[in-house]
Amino acid sequence: MKLDMLFELQPKPKPWSLPHPYGQRDAEQRVYYEALDQVRLADKVGFGTVWCVEHHFREGRSAMPSNEAVLAAFSQITERIRLGFGVVLMPPGFQHPARVAEKVATVDILSRGRVEWGTGRSTPMEQTAFGVPIDDRSRGMWKEAVEFVVAAWENERVSWDSDLIKFPARVQTPKPYQDPHPPCWLAAATETSARNAGANGLGLLSFALFQPVEKMKAVIDLYREAAKDAKPLTRVKNDRVGVYTLVHCADDMQQAADYGLWDSVFWWYKHNAEFTLEWELPNLSEEEQYEVFPLLKPSIDGDIDVAGYAREDMIIVGDPDECLRKILRYAEAGVDHLLCYMQFGDLPPEKVLRSIELLGEHVIPELEKRGHRTEATVSA
Repeated sequence: MKLDMLFELQPKPKPWSLPHPYGQRDAEQRVYYEALDQVRLADKVGFGTVWCVEHHFREGRSAMPSNEAVLAAFSQITERIRLGFGVVLMPPGFQHPARVAEKVATVDILSRGRVEWGTGRSTPMEQTAFGVPIDDRSRGMWKEAVEFVVAAWENERVSWDSDLIKFPARVQTPKPYQDPHPPCWLAAATETSARNAGANGLGLLSFALFQPVEKMKAVIDLYREAAKDAKPLTRVKNDRVGVYTLVHCADDMQQAADYGLWDSVFWWYKHNAEFTLEWELPNLSEEEQYEVFPLLKPSIDGDIDVAGYAREDMIIVGDPDECLRKILRYAEAGVDHLLCYMQFGDLPPEKVLRSIELLGEHVIPELEKRGHRTEATVSA
């Protein structure tokens, strides 16, 4: 298994020291500059890929709507680490697929072929803002947009005429550095989406933050079963699994508690629940709200089982030996890439750098000894 990084670029939590808009500006700018330092170090110590989300309007949780710009910047300060779009929101309401083809190919050129192309559909909060359906229609939109991008990359000219996309013949430029194009992944929050990724010959991007490792493994098994009879959506067949969770490696856990590790974990879960309650729940039917709200209520009330999350390895925190033990559980569950979400809550930036350093010194070498699954392959 390879150790990766995931960035949402989560600003320092409120309250900010300055009035609006200056407190917001300061918090956002700091987290961007800190990320540059963290990626430089991650590249140096052997992390496999750095993934950057595409999120819009995410107060407090994410300040990264333009991941192509961030990844392009990372490409110029790193040498080996791969650059993952985690993900590009594909339904055309978010952005025309012609623009996706241009942006992803540009980063692939600037990085000399280090791009991993993650794709997804987002959630109701962002979908409703951009006029994207929140039901299963967005799944068909995602698929057609991926097909458009691949056609644009593999042909000198691309034209399209469907109910969703009408596009006159144009020359798509630039073409990607990788031949025929970067490996494609699908973000999956449900078993249906995981099966869809496998059936289409795409890599699976998932998470462990809200489910024990055993339950996550069951989803991975469904993905692997669907992948056996895959009809690849692209010519680059990708059967790898990436999973993200909160990760922090410390020299001493008592010191980590003193500088706010557990408070930061607590904040992340509580903020996620509050965000979902305010922005996502109103977009769901009454029946869906009834199903979701009981799951959110404990976190909203502050009844967050941080120790339980750590005990079940839903998050990975500890000294290097403890982190390695937990990480190997993910490898045994079939995870190929563990996406370490390290810049969470109010952790001091120097402690995030130390966590990266410790993982590079003690954990990554042990993973390298065990080897990795094959990379994506190009079909005829």
